[in-house]
Amino acid sequence: MTGTAPLKVGIIGLGDMGILYAKLFAGTGLTVVACDREERYAELKADLTEVENLEVVKDGFGVARLADLLIFSVETRVVDAVVKQYGPAVKYGCIVAGQTSVKGPEIDAFDKYLPSDVNVVTCHSLHGPGVSPVGQTMVVMRHRASDEAFDTAVSTYKMLGSKLVFMSCEEHDKVTADTQVATHLGFLAMGTAWMHMGLFPWEHAAFLGGVDNVKILMALRIYSMKSHVYSGLALLNKHAKRQALQYSKSVTALLQYMITENEEAFAKRIHEAGDAVFHNLSASTHEIRRESDLLLSDEVLGEYGLGVIPADQRTPNSHLSIIAMVDCWHQLGVNPYNNLACQTPVFRLRLGIAQYLFKDRALLDESIRCAVYAKEIRADDMEFHAAVREWVTIICKGDESAYEQQFNETRSFFEDKLVEGREASSRLISKLITAPQPKR
Repeated sequence: MTGTAPLKVGIIGLGDMGILYAKLFAGTGLTVVACDREERYAELKADLTEVENLEVVKDGFGVARLADLLIFSVETRVVDAVVKQYGPAVKYGCIVAGQTSVKGPEIDAFDKYLPSDVNVVTCHSLHGPGVSPVGQTMVVMRHRASDEAFDTAVSTYKMLGSKLVFMSCEEHDKVTADTQVATHLGFLAMGTAWMHMGLFPWEHAAFLGGVDNVKILMALRIYSMKSHVYSGLALLNKHAKRQALQYSKSVTALLQYMITENEEAFAKRIHEAGDAVFHNLSASTHEIRRESDLLLSDEVLGEYGLGVIPADQRTPNSHLSIIAMVDCWHQLGVNPYNNLACQTPVFRLRLGIAQYLFKDRALLDESIRCAVYAKEIRADDMEFHAAVREWVTIICKGDESAYEQQFNETRSFFEDKLVEGREASSRLISKLITAPQPKR
């Protein structure tokens, strides 16, 4: 094998991401051989028969013996079993990778079951199957590889058009926890809270306007996916519990100030968090936000929404989910801007709406007053707090079955809007690809 792209790419696991990458690599002219579980062989072979340069085979042995670059595109919870089964068949000198969102279990499996003469240059695409990889981030991790094998892997990954970021597997798991665990938790809890209230937020005046447009769309986007897309990271990343627990603590602390109407302490905590994260919110600061400094503009925020109520009928919102996120970053000492190299579309939007809120002093002050004094939305915030607790309990117990059940129950509540929400959020994400990086 030379430093150029390998002749054959192998993919074990033809779920949504596996199929996406099989088609993309085949589209570059590379030969791709792929498989899924044997009972899906006939179905997948028929579905993918028209894809040029792609061959579907019955099992992973047929893939492992042929591939120059072999990607395990399977769920984190099964990666050990799948690598144990097919890893010993990997041919001499092969480059092996995985597409799991948590690299600790994946690398453990590679070290246990792969031959010692196999190279490991693994990867993680930080986007879902509904988003083109062009312009999105792919993390590349050199675990063990010759210079030639590493160069070959990198040149192959570059063919997808993603922005490559290089780090260790341990760094990857820490950064993905920092960027994704609390982010996903916030959106998951929003959805569950709305479900418990029997409320469709796009029909409610308190959830109108740009910031809420993004919150609703991203919650629907997450629930339009499969639960394992998020459960692996939340349950198997060793850094996840710390993130989840702090987000819950932040929500609880802020809600206590709201219930006691302690505006001074509430505002002080929020401004301290804003100072730490955005450097613009000390009591003596009256900075007016500049559109050029924002990741999300008024135009973009207003363009994407599902609301059926006129925007001028919007009522104030506490935005507890957002201010708790900023407080969580502050309490953990996380600088979200340092993690933009490993951003997912969902994280970038989460940071974008937080930045938008905290850079707009009038909007932030409105949210503070609303949080402390607007009793008409207190029930909403109480439901959100309860939903956060539900999700954090599941995460801390590592209960995959409960995670899937809670996810699917909430998902079914929004079933009729999931496709529309996913399509609208995809358009928003596509627009962000060419947007500048956010400034502090």
